[in-house]
Amino acid sequence: MSLPATAATDALTVAVLAGGRSSEHDVSLSSAAAVAAGLLAAGHEVVGVEIGRDGIWRRGVERLSVTPGEGFLDVDVVFPVLHGPFGEDGTVQGLLEVLDVAYVGAGVSASAVCLDKVLFKQLMSAVGVPQVDSVGVRAERFRRSPASALAEIAALGLPVFVKPAHLGSSVGIVKVARAEELEDVLEGAFAHDPLVIVEAMADGTEVECGVLGSLARERLEGEEAFVSQPGEIVFSGEWYDFQAKYEPGGMELRLPARISSSAREQARRLALETFSAVGCEGLARVDFFVDGEQVLVNELNTMPGFTPTSVYAKLMEASGIPYPQVVDRLCRLARERHARLT
Repeated sequence: MSLPATAATDALTVAVLAGGRSSEHDVSLSSAAAVAAGLLAAGHEVVGVEIGRDGIWRRGVERLSVTPGEGFLDVDVVFPVLHGPFGEDGTVQGLLEVLDVAYVGAGVSASAVCLDKVLFKQLMSAVGVPQVDSVGVRAERFRRSPASALAEIAALGLPVFVKPAHLGSSVGIVKVARAEELEDVLEGAFAHDPLVIVEAMADGTEVECGVLGSLARERLEGEEAFVSQPGEIVFSGEWYDFQAKYEPGGMELRLPARISSSAREQARRLALETFSAVGCEGLARVDFFVDGEQVLVNELNTMPGFTPTSVYAKLMEASGIPYPQVVDRLCRLARERHARLT
């Protein structure tokens, strides 16, 4: 597949949404600052909007209100650089649909599915995508019948990873190596989310692919969404936790990934298959475990970390698509989708 076309476009006015109510508020602020800089470098005008931890939207010190069907701040595109609940889960996307404004990234349903780790894995199972074994556990069910839930989890073996179902950036994830620790760890995870996923330990190399959508004229020429070459995540700790992701020196992205050529193509094929199966648009980062020739999908992020040093940006840069060009293309894709649906 050839690289996506990169023709210049007229300058746009883009509202960059940052912050949000989730525990990933600060990560979002960093990502959004980088997106704003990239848009400016691409020749666009940026309107910064911060969503406070209290859920209030502000432009500077001005509190914002909106009216359905009247757009948003007279901008051409909204770039919701939001991570986690109340931003990446379809809620903000639904609001932007009601406002009738073009916005970057996945729509309502894809955003909701991909942020729900249990629902995402159920969909992947239905379409036959190979993935890590897991069990979804709801707090209400666990407290009503802990023995049956623990029996399902026991079938996964040990160790396992216990994760809140709707959080990202490895927030609230705990590795459990002893069965007697499970109940306490589950209760701790329920403090973050009433739905928890427990995943089996996956051997092999952690690998990630970036996906970037195709413009209408490229699709007419048979060009599907562009998938980067896989990058390998190398970290010094026991597993790829929050510190490894965000502390200086916590991880290294190795390109190309040290996997076989056939595993590399499997990962790229599965990235595109997963992106299409959930109905994603614009962008995504798909994460894998690769053990020899076995490639397992772990998850899909509809709005991955977005600084120039984040994995998604590095994968695109290594594929010949610099950061300003990525954010410019995402805005053009958003406007195309909006025009198509209105």
